[in-house]
Amino acid sequence: MTDAAVLCNAGKIISVGKTRDALKDPWIKKNKRRLTEIDCGGRVVLPGFVDSHTHPAFAAPRLVDFEKRIAGATYEEIAEAGGGIRSSLAGVRGAGKAQLSKEVLKALHIFAAHGTTTVEAKSGYGLSLAAELKSLEAIRSAAGEWPGTVASTLLGAHVVPPESHGRADDYVKLVCEEMIPQVAKRGLATSVDVFCERAAFTEDQSLKILAVARSHGLSVRAHVSQLTRTSLKRLLAFQPLSLDHLDFVDDNDIRLLANSNTVATLVPGANYFLGLQEYPPARKLIDGGAAVALATDYNPGTSPTANMSFVLSLACTQMKMTPAEAISAGTINGAWALGLADRKGSLEPGKDADLAIFDVTDYREIAYWFGSHLCKQVIANGVPITPTGK
Repeated sequence: MTDAAVLCNAGKIISVGKTRDALKDPWIKKNKRRLTEIDCGGRVVLPGFVDSHTHPAFAAPRLVDFEKRIAGATYEEIAEAGGGIRSSLAGVRGAGKAQLSKEVLKALHIFAAHGTTTVEAKSGYGLSLAAELKSLEAIRSAAGEWPGTVASTLLGAHVVPPESHGRADDYVKLVCEEMIPQVAKRGLATSVDVFCERAAFTEDQSLKILAVARSHGLSVRAHVSQLTRTSLKRLLAFQPLSLDHLDFVDDNDIRLLANSNTVATLVPGANYFLGLQEYPPARKLIDGGAAVALATDYNPGTSPTANMSFVLSLACTQMKMTPAEAISAGTINGAWALGLADRKGSLEPGKDADLAIFDVTDYREIAYWFGSHLCKQVIANGVPITPTGK
């Protein structure tokens, strides 16, 4: 839409339409002196991005892993050598809640600088009851200082921690009998995630964790089929909000996804950073009728980016999504993946006033100028933010 206007009040969108129509709104006539106008002439205004898969609760980057990967080590080889997810444990376990909260808040500001107003934030680098609770508390504390919206997820089942090596079932018991009940009781997360993969948890272990999460009233999601294929049939029986990564899915998996309400969340930033030749089959998923979301997978080991515009570019160039499909995947479909589509992801009356203003004249430029900082300003829940971090 050209010559458009979005009228917001009290953190909500009141109307979306032509400027001349917005100026006729009765509220404007009554409250002219209270009105703040943001001139977006010659720019593109979108719903704020909804980044539905991130891991911001960590203490330090994994630079040793980075160098090992450059030298040719694979994801699994790095993990077997003590790197990967487990290498972040000491930093998180040793950090105070205030320190972790500071790191999460810094990440949230960077997300906003790139046009993101809603972020899903996982724990998963503590892998003990105390450290996972601390991580979620840090996320909650940071969320309280940020104008945007944060949806917290317990990822206690990220990998088996070193002290439980060879006793994965005992660790699953800890997740099910202590972590999930405590998190649900304290309202620290709205969903539970599990890494269902040969380097992490088996399908049966993952299903047990999801069943316990559902019994405690929490939504569920899963990392799955990133390195090797796992049939999605049994996971879909738990009606997950999203299944994420999905590098290895077959035609039957796609049919099952298309006939479900589960969103396929793709994270091409991880494929890029890992130096993989293959990317998730976005084209087959979309053409097969599955709902596809895009997310950054922001994390210290495999996707250290908070730039959703860059992810959109990867989706277009490497997964052959159109710019319009990529934008939808990074906004409204991301909102569906978080169970927030009634509030987030599109510019409609009654929804939260989350907008991103880009200094381009055509929406296709957002994916075209890859790696660029194009976001001029964001409005998060009605609060204007001028990006400063880049």
